Amino acid sequence: MELTVKKIDGTESGKKVVLDEKVFGIEPNDHAIYLDVLQYLANQRQGTAKTKDRSEVSYSTKKQGRQKGGGGARHGSIKANIYVGGGRAHGPRPRDYSFKLNKKLKALARFSALTYKAQENKITLVEPFTMEAPKTKEFLQILSAIQAGDRKVLFVLPENSANIYLSSRNLENVKVISVNEINTYAIMNAHSLVLVDGVQDILSSRVSR
Repeated sequence: MELTVKKIDGTESGKKVVLDEKVFGIEPNDHAIYLDVLQYLANQRQGTAKTKDRSEVSYSTKKQGRQKGGGGARHGSIKANIYVGGGRAHGPRPRDYSFKLNKKLKALARFSALTYKAQENKITLVEPFTMEAPKTKEFLQILSAIQAGDRKVLFVLPENSANIYLSSRNLENVKVISVNEINTYAIMNAHSLVLVDGVQDILSSRVSR
């Protein structure tokens, strides 16, 4: 797939780039994408939810009534889960939701996600640029000029840039990351990708890893 690199004013730079078929043109593996996204979301969970069971609630331990002859069911403690304020039965406990995935599977998932974006013509290449200061208005003008769209945009840089990141921080539908932070969830969650020229070469260099 061949793309024309755009300048930040929206005009063509004259440079054309052929995307690596091993990154942007593979046979997509939906199950790999599913597993990688599942792992990403699982890793976001704190796992700190907890409720008190009947051994932890602070109540009297006195037996509620005699064992037999009361005309109802037997009750041994007001801490039982059937009472208001009693302990919860089978409540959540602190746990770790994270799980491991093979590196090759994660790479397959990322390249599958990038392939889908390439097939949908949702990738835009932009010339490298810098911003002297954080300016959200200026960054919005760049997005408008390159026609990145008004839906979720993932802006990928070859390396971190504090000014570009800060310029986009207040924009709800724009996420700026470096190529080292790119992941399957971010790609699939975005409607379109904007890659700064050079990102595609870094991704291609990681195919053999």
